[in-house]
Amino acid sequence: MDGGFGAFWHASDGVGRTVAALLLLMSVSAWVVIVWKAWVLRRAAGDIQRAVPAFWAAQRLDAGRQRLASLDRENLLAPLVDAATAPSAPGTLATDAHLSSQLTRRLRDALHRGLAHLQFGQVLLASVGSTAPFIGLFGTVWGIYHALANISAEGGITIERIAGPVGEALVMTAAGLAVAIPAVLAYNLFGKWVSACEAELEGFAHDLREMMLARSSES
Repeated sequence: MDGGFGAFWHASDGVGRTVAALLLLMSVSAWVVIVWKAWVLRRAAGDIQRAVPAFWAAQRLDAGRQRLASLDRENLLAPLVDAATAPSAPGTLATDAHLSSQLTRRLRDALHRGLAHLQFGQVLLASVGSTAPFIGLFGTVWGIYHALANISAEGGITIERIAGPVGEALVMTAAGLAVAIPAVLAYNLFGKWVSACEAELEGFAHDLREMMLARSSES
């Protein structure tokens, strides 16, 4: 650790080391979320593609629910079926509305809970991607200030004595970008995957609503 980040760490004070530790924490947190969300979203997308056709291919509602139990590993589709088939408690405000409105409300609430599961971690990625470059820049500015103050106290300021500390401080800017870029790329990619899953879930919820209204009209 004779140069670069190691030299910056040894030459820096408490503020500079706190900035470096914060960037390290942000990087670890972002990568944990990236790995976890990539696994969850890929599995959810695959399960939706298999589970929805399997549900509609069932001959009875209970058989379709059983198929979802084995295919819907992220538990995104089963709550929609439960919401569509759940009876409304008598004597409540929920029962004052028409059946179509009751179904819409229950399915909407279940859909929002499922989307909240898929969107978990997006705020962290967005926060890391937007703040890490500025935190790294602050670390660079503070490192340059700290280095110049030390050189000034020692006397004899020259280009050669300034170039080393300033170059070491610039490592913090590079570190901030290295933390931010993967978080931004992952945020954009995961947003696209979540939107695709959301479209599939909304279509499934709409079809469930139409099926329950058709059954109600027949009875």
